[in-house]
Amino acid sequence: MKDYFQNGHVTRVTTPAGDIASGNALIVGSILGIAAYSLAEGNPVEFSTTGVFQPPKASAAVLAVGARVALDNTAKEVTTLAAGRFPIGVAVEAAGNGVTSVAVRLDGVATAAA
Repeated sequence: MKDYFQNGHVTRVTTPAGDIASGNALIVGSILGIAAYSLAEGNPVEFSTTGVFQPPKASAAVLAVGARVALDNTAKEVTTLAAGRFPIGVAVEAAGNGVTSVAVRLDGVATAAA
């Protein structure tokens, strides 16, 4: 295909300020993904924009299967929807208080903070 660039499931962006750890969610503009590896800011990092991943979760957050979830971009944790958080996908498993990760189907887009 003449104009085909890539499938977009994994894409490359520049690591923003604050570095990134492998497996953590990353928001660059309106693009959301999970980092494939750890890198310092300014380096190109590949991240997955679609699929089901198990990123860190705010320990106190209680999430039901099918619940819309958000990213607290400061803490780099998945949590409930609230002001200042970025909706990123849907929980595909329940995760209660004390659980520190949750399986999330990514939307691939970080909409404006709720």
